[in-house]
Amino acid sequence: MVQAPASRYRPSLIALHWLTLVLLVAVYATMELRGFFPRGSAPRELMKTSHFFLGLAVFFVTWVRLALRATSPTPPIMPEPPMWQVLLARGVALSLYALMLSMPVLGYLILNAKGHAPAIGGWSLPVLFDLRPELGDRLESWHEGIALAGYWLVGLHAAAAIYHHHVRHDDTLLRMSLRG
Repeated sequence: MVQAPASRYRPSLIALHWLTLVLLVAVYATMELRGFFPRGSAPRELMKTSHFFLGLAVFFVTWVRLALRATSPTPPIMPEPPMWQVLLARGVALSLYALMLSMPVLGYLILNAKGHAPAIGGWSLPVLFDLRPELGDRLESWHEGIALAGYWLVGLHAAAAIYHHHVRHDDTLLRMSLRG
């Protein structure tokens, strides 16, 4: 007996998708909110530290999501969208995954280049190279540019989901909804 393909993603993938959104909002919020506090103040340092740890959480959750995606079938979109939309969606998804994996790495390299060894639970992460502030500044500008692109990618992803739901009337959004 042939089993019909699932109409939704696995519950674990759905939960991780929405957890990723919450984490990304928190990552961006910590950097936007730090500007409200004077340099060197405890609240500003808390924002920076939170940003780093939230970024690491995004990094690890993304790897779990990729592992689950690799071992789970992708439910088909009904009705099937045109190929150009499928290709655009894949491009945006790959870009989002690249962002979620590269940004924490860049952040870690920035800290290293500026002479900082971040600690997790009392364990210091290794410093990969000697103090190189000019490299840290260059990496930081890349980090900020990619972060700006992230706003656009997340916005495009959300707009596409809304478009599919309200204009195309397909099940794209329903495949990832929290309600079963």
